[in-house]
Amino acid sequence: MTHGRAVTGRLAGIARHAVPKGPMEVLDAAIVTLDGGVDGDTRGRLKPGGRGRRQVTLIERRDWDAALAEIGHAIPWQERRANLLVEDFDLPQMPGTRLRIGPVLLEITVECDPCHRMDAIADGLQAALKPDWRGGACSRVIEGGTIRVGDIIRIEES
Repeated sequence: MTHGRAVTGRLAGIARHAVPKGPMEVLDAAIVTLDGGVDGDTRGRLKPGGRGRRQVTLIERRDWDAALAEIGHAIPWQERRANLLVEDFDLPQMPGTRLRIGPVLLEITVECDPCHRMDAIADGLQAALKPDWRGGACSRVIEGGTIRVGDIIRIEES
């Protein structure tokens, strides 16, 4: 442990949605690219002139579980609509921090604010995800590659 943070964690889930507002598909492995994020995910594509701030989204299992406990529901993690579920790891709440997952390097860009669609899943879910970056983090792809459930996640020292 460093300053109360886990040095490494584990990639516990991968998901994507092919069309906006479409169903989430849970995967065991995925290709992540610089121009497309998680292969086949509609949100990962770089728009012309865009900065790719939301290419890949991540959420901590501990935060998802805490939000669900607060509202008294059991809901699969992919309903959060995040691409990656991490466990035993505290996502850095600092834009510019780089994370290594297998061969892939991601850079945290912004907090992934929960939208009103969360309340359509369960009443109160949006509010339960608001404190302390519980809704997760958005990132851009710096180095691509193939990731698999079970891969180690760590902060990349610069």
